[in-house]
Amino acid sequence: MNERRSEMETETTISRGDVQEFYSKAAAATQENLCCPVKYEPGDLSHIPEEVLEISYGCGSPVSRANIEPGETMVDLGCGGGIDCFIAARAVGAQGRVIGVDMTEAMLNVARTHADRVSDNLGYRNLEFHHGFLESTPVEDASADVVTSNCVVNLSPKKQDVFKEISRILKPGGRFVIADIISDQPVPAAMRDNRELWGECVSGALTLDEFLDYSRQAGFYGFNVTKDYLWKEVEGIRFYSYLLTAYKPAAIEESCCSGSVLAIYAGPFNEVTCEGVTFPVGRAVEVKEELGEVLAQGPYRGLFNIIDPETEQVEDNSDDSCCG
Repeated sequence: MNERRSEMETETTISRGDVQEFYSKAAAATQENLCCPVKYEPGDLSHIPEEVLEISYGCGSPVSRANIEPGETMVDLGCGGGIDCFIAARAVGAQGRVIGVDMTEAMLNVARTHADRVSDNLGYRNLEFHHGFLESTPVEDASADVVTSNCVVNLSPKKQDVFKEISRILKPGGRFVIADIISDQPVPAAMRDNRELWGECVSGALTLDEFLDYSRQAGFYGFNVTKDYLWKEVEGIRFYSYLLTAYKPAAIEESCCSGSVLAIYAGPFNEVTCEGVTFPVGRAVEVKEELGEVLAQGPYRGLFNIIDPETEQVEDNSDDSCCG
């Protein structure tokens, strides 16, 4: 399966230059065929210039659904004219940081031109924009709390490298929140070589299984998948807008004095299985302390109660030391 995907990605004749040319034109004037039915909350846009809204292309609203906290660092891949970065600038606040990355200078010029106005409207400056590619992002290792992209992963001809880069720049325990177009069946070779359909986020689309498999190969887990709407149907293939979230494993070191904890799954299902361990709802299951730490954070936070079996008290994870 993985060999087939690698072949699929190298067969296309689409290049970065094709995509850059396509979106350079889109930066100069609105391209109606790129505009998916994305609805942003009006309150998210009040500080953003109208000119940015006119050339904003995407298939979802990843930032508004990323549960971004004040002080976090967010990287937006394929930021375009900057709309998602500008929304995030308010969410992360004055102590946070927002980094937009795009390979199209025309789009970056729009984002940079309006960044000062957005910063003035917010009363602080936390925005930066860099030229770069999804497969080689100009961002430091382990520096981002969250990585977003809005209908951009499908534009890359080397998607496996994209997920590796996302993992590289995320901090341990960080997450990606990606809105993208997903096909209900593999896209045939002839369609993959259609430059116009590629630019319209159709020809480069992955199936859901392919997207999840690439993500898992890069080490991600804890997936949340939402199908939003049907974008279009081309040659009998349906292309849907999805929102996908996954987490990079947190850095958990096994200690010489590592013990066991009790994990109680709170529902809503009758039982779930994680790391090969089955958790019936409401029943205490003894697990290694390291697994208990995994269940207490990231995508599982709130789904499990972690209890110290010696004291039968909910464990306080604020102290990293388990040794007296």
